[in-house]
Amino acid sequence: MTENDARTAARDGASTPPDLPDVAGGPDDAPLLQLVTPAGARVTTPETDGYRERVAHLDAAALRGLYRDMVLTRRFDDEATSLQRQGELGLFAQSKGQEAAQIGSGRALAPQDYVFPSYREHGVSHVRGIDPTARLRLFRGVDHGGWDPTAHNVHLYTLVIGSHALHATGYAMGVQRDGLVGSGDPERDTAVVTYFGDGATSQGDVNEALVFAAVNNAPVVFFCQNNQWAISEPTTKQSRVPLYRRGGGFGVPSVRVDGNDVLACYAVTAEALERARTGGGPTFVEAFTYRMGAHTTSDDPTKYRSRAQEEYWRRRDPIDRLENLLRAEGAWDDAFAADVAAEADALGERLRDEVRALAAPDPSTMFDHVYATPNAVVEREKAWFADYQQSFEEPAAEVAR
Repeated sequence: MTENDARTAARDGASTPPDLPDVAGGPDDAPLLQLVTPAGARVTTPETDGYRERVAHLDAAALRGLYRDMVLTRRFDDEATSLQRQGELGLFAQSKGQEAAQIGSGRALAPQDYVFPSYREHGVSHVRGIDPTARLRLFRGVDHGGWDPTAHNVHLYTLVIGSHALHATGYAMGVQRDGLVGSGDPERDTAVVTYFGDGATSQGDVNEALVFAAVNNAPVVFFCQNNQWAISEPTTKQSRVPLYRRGGGFGVPSVRVDGNDVLACYAVTAEALERARTGGGPTFVEAFTYRMGAHTTSDDPTKYRSRAQEEYWRRRDPIDRLENLLRAEGAWDDAFAADVAAEADALGERLRDEVRALAAPDPSTMFDHVYATPNAVVEREKAWFADYQQSFEEPAAEVAR
């Protein structure tokens, strides 16, 4: 347990239960970068000097902006979960509790940077300007994706665990070969980020991506949100060492950060992105956080974790931590908080109305965008399918006559 967490436990009037990981979370008590404690105090140790410089420009207005992003992401998550429970979505993957990791890292991105998400990066999608209803088209089953990747520099959600790490590495190698790395032009140099969970580190694709990224010095950031549970398997059954040490085995610089600390997540991502854009190669970031909700809405986390553990992490809620910081520094404003709450309510109402209005598309659209250019085979299949669909209508027409 770190000194900061010990103070938090003392304040809560209880020690860490024996079956819970400490805030460092790992068999060797791995170092964990933290800039803000759960109580909202700044960490000012010599080890954090460089990272504190990377967030020094974030004034009170910027901190309130981060708070707003996190609250809206949480509301999006809650509303989508409710819509699934009501039968309006087929499935939903919650991000509740991971807002700091996503908003902090997402806000560090430059417009030209490219993101390869998994299926839980709702906060990253938010800061990249993707329409909230569009993010749910996939989960309603009316679209294979939901948005135009080129409009936001965000690839579509990937459901195949870990496969997108290879896509990100390949894209980064392409960026490198296009001369968009190390030119010295901050508006031109580009980095790539791929987001995945702790469970994905056990997949071959992620490890292969690390090999290619390392040997090619690709400008890619591997951002692992270690929420401690790969569906129902704890991280301790996936790795004998903290996950950030995986990167070192491939020769990739790695860092472990408190994933519930939005400023720390911003700082480490900003550093990693700068390294990538300037030709310094890949970085592996392990954001140690906690999945407060279920893996997806088809999962029941009460079967494999305790209420005590959930309560332990609830006291480390990333949104509460930022509110504590704002209050401690005199930057909290009740009127601002009321405005954010009203905006969240409006978002909820909008999602309820718009998602229910999402109709099934014309089946023929499944043939669109299969290839970048016209394809004879696809065109023949589309024509056959049109005839097949029409064959169901002809008998009805005959009966009508």
